[in-house]
Amino acid sequence: MDLDVLVIGSGPSGQKAAIQAAKLGRRVAVVERRQRVGGVSIHTGTIPSKTLREAVLDELARRPLDVPDPVHPEYQERAAVDFLRDRTARVVGAEAAVVREQFRRNGVGLLFGEGEFVDPHSVQVRDEETTQVFTADRIVIAVGTCPARPPDVAFDDRTIIDSDGLLHLENRVPRSMTVVGAGVIGVEYASIFGALGTKVTVVDQRPRVLGFLDAEIGEALQYILRRQNVTFRLGEEVDQVARRDGGGAVTHLASGKVIASETVLYATGRQGVTDQLGLDRAGLEADKRGRIPVDERYATAVPHIFAVGDVAGPPGLAATAMEQGRLATLHALGQPVHSLANLIPTGIYAIPEVSMVGRTEEELTEAAVPYVAGIARWSEMARGLMSGDEDGILKLLVSPEDRRLLGVHVLGTGATDLVHIGQAVMGGEGTADFLVSAVFNYPTFAESYKIAALDALNRLTLTL
Repeated sequence: MDLDVLVIGSGPSGQKAAIQAAKLGRRVAVVERRQRVGGVSIHTGTIPSKTLREAVLDELARRPLDVPDPVHPEYQERAAVDFLRDRTARVVGAEAAVVREQFRRNGVGLLFGEGEFVDPHSVQVRDEETTQVFTADRIVIAVGTCPARPPDVAFDDRTIIDSDGLLHLENRVPRSMTVVGAGVIGVEYASIFGALGTKVTVVDQRPRVLGFLDAEIGEALQYILRRQNVTFRLGEEVDQVARRDGGGAVTHLASGKVIASETVLYATGRQGVTDQLGLDRAGLEADKRGRIPVDERYATAVPHIFAVGDVAGPPGLAATAMEQGRLATLHALGQPVHSLANLIPTGIYAIPEVSMVGRTEEELTEAAVPYVAGIARWSEMARGLMSGDEDGILKLLVSPEDRRLLGVHVLGTGATDLVHIGQAVMGGEGTADFLVSAVFNYPTFAESYKIAALDALNRLTLTL
């Protein structure tokens, strides 16, 4: 065999899988179809979308200081778009350089070209000039996903686009946008463009936005987004989308409603990039979404082939993909390994941020698990008033039996960082009493834990 481990894909899961194998002294290489490392996460997914969000927040903070140009008002808009584009390109380039250096430092080989199975132990790597075949004892598939494109929609990457197309902004922000899909990607981009002044309409056939969220948090998020130029059309199904001769597009709903906008963004899920892998020659088969079934070890139906990250199915988070890659390599090489942690936080990088770990009120109610809720509001905290974010909320769900945390839900500035305090307390089997007795820096958003814990314990005392 040429290699001990061959990884197909250099995204978060493939990167961690390869480096873990290298740390164990194995011969390892990564196949990457682009002439750049980092995969979808760095180039079209997590990093650019989150960087765009941060750049938008910076741009909004700069606006009050801008001097309007009454003669050439479009100049400022072009400057703003250039700022967003340049900031994103800079971060993407820097992140890719970090990944490449990590591969070099750990002795991970890079094979650029299209990877395709020849047989269960052999992968053909084809670039524009050559074709080579490499054999490996263990193979890890980490090819990731791409935006799902319904076959009846005429995407043109200008007017009717997917999330990848949004990263190629022209010289101005669209005046109006229809977002089809109220999942994480749809909501994130709807909030970003709404904050920039775009009139956004979100369409989804489901009755709630982000139905996995705690209902109170989800309702609060919708309320805030409505103030930021976002209109929701929930319980509605898209019948047809067509470009208009004069520019823009029209979205026809099954209910008879018609929505006109400059741009239509489809954000209706993602598809595994497995159609060109030749899975059948390896004895594997993907489902209709291009995903490969795996067991608890991330092993596929062929024992020496593993699949990790988005291509292995939910939860589809970069953070879990990284850990899956590392764990899969440990399993593949017969090393001692712990299972993936049960407490996995979810982060939604909308404006404002949302994050959660543990169970929601609805899940606890359905399971007949008693709880009390404690709330802290940014509007009642010095840090919230100082930051200008008075909409934020932190909610703790506490067991009345042992006072342990059952769920943590955060909406507002710093939510995706703040949630980890609750995650650590839950993982260490700490209680609300610990948060009450803890001393937090003042003024900070972190002190919301103490406020929410006091609120929960006060409610608990009243019910006894």
